[in-house]
Amino acid sequence: MQKSLSHIAFIPDGNRRWAKKHGLNILRGHEKGIDRMGDVLTWCREEGIKMASFWAFSTENFKRDTQEVSGLFEAFETRLSKVLREAEFQKHKVRVRFIGNTSLFPKKIQLGIKKVEDETKKYDKYFLNFFIGYGGRAELIAAAQKLAKDFPGNNASKIGEKEFESCLWTAGLPDPELIIRTSGESRISGFMPFQSTYSELLFCKKLWPDFSRADFNKAIDEFAKRKRRWGK
Repeated sequence: MQKSLSHIAFIPDGNRRWAKKHGLNILRGHEKGIDRMGDVLTWCREEGIKMASFWAFSTENFKRDTQEVSGLFEAFETRLSKVLREAEFQKHKVRVRFIGNTSLFPKKIQLGIKKVEDETKKYDKYFLNFFIGYGGRAELIAAAQKLAKDFPGNNASKIGEKEFESCLWTAGLPDPELIIRTSGESRISGFMPFQSTYSELLFCKKLWPDFSRADFNKAIDEFAKRKRRWGK
């Protein structure tokens, strides 16, 4: 494996289609998808990948059917809690962060998020990021608003890449070297638009719940073959 792969990000798409394909309720698809995240975390750790990010809930997801959104909230409270317990963050020293506008979620979920972040904030061996209530445009707008307050008037000329990055929801995180999207869609739909400038992109035709260890290994091997030039 290429040593530079320290941060891998996933757009785990296809949970709803997987449920329909198997004649199941959509919520079952989301639950299966969350379980798959737990598997992928284990694979990342086994490969020595220090940071993994998952786009778990976008700002656009709030526009879905009310019943489905409520089901997603339920899945977060139950299935995600299960994954978090089984991941043994204390044993493996994993710091967990939830990135996005978490204020959009029910209070119970917000409290759960804070609890997990507080309990793991001292760990620094592995890092796990869940992007929830996240949208690339929303993040950029929020960053612009913060910059307008921090650099009023003529001070705007002092804004550089470093200052802009510090206002993003991902402030302090390294950019992902590799972004994988499942389900056969060939776009990143606004996932980390600023941070993904030089990320390698890989699109897998498998629906997320069907994403296997073999698919993961294939992606890692493909990344290792690519030459990264960073525009040079």
